[in-house]
Amino acid sequence: MAQKRSLFIPHNSSEIQEKFINYVMKDGKKSTARTIFKNMIKTLEERNKGGKNPLEIFDLAIQNAMPNVEIRAKRMGGSVYQVPHEVPEKRRLTLAIRWIVQSCAKSSGKPMHLRLADEIQQASEMMGNAVKKKEDVHRMAQANKAFAHLAKY
Repeated sequence: MAQKRSLFIPHNSSEIQEKFINYVMKDGKKSTARTIFKNMIKTLEERNKGGKNPLEIFDLAIQNAMPNVEIRAKRMGGSVYQVPHEVPEKRRLTLAIRWIVQSCAKSSGKPMHLRLADEIQQASEMMGNAVKKKEDVHRMAQANKAFAHLAKY
């Protein structure tokens, strides 16, 4: 297996935060994505005066949006089956961040940092589009668990 590449991470940022910033980034404008992330954190801090640390809310939202299982299409004998698979840890993080950013990118009318703050706040409370997407995927996997035995092929 290929060796994992080390990332340059600024002293005040975690690997998850850097990955999130990379997903927010458009057209290679990382400084703009960092500004959006910082403004999102400030907005979360203002909304939760005396409450939780905004970075804890961010981490909790990511954890709540992470799926445990997903379904993959498997073609066998001319039929296509939706086979549930467990999700590796790295992909769980990728999917959670992708769903949060995509749900914010779809909506309009507010600046991106406010949309992200809203979605992060909702995901930390087990609500919002990203958590709904996770629950939909889990529901689909549950409905198709009869085909789980096909995962080994």
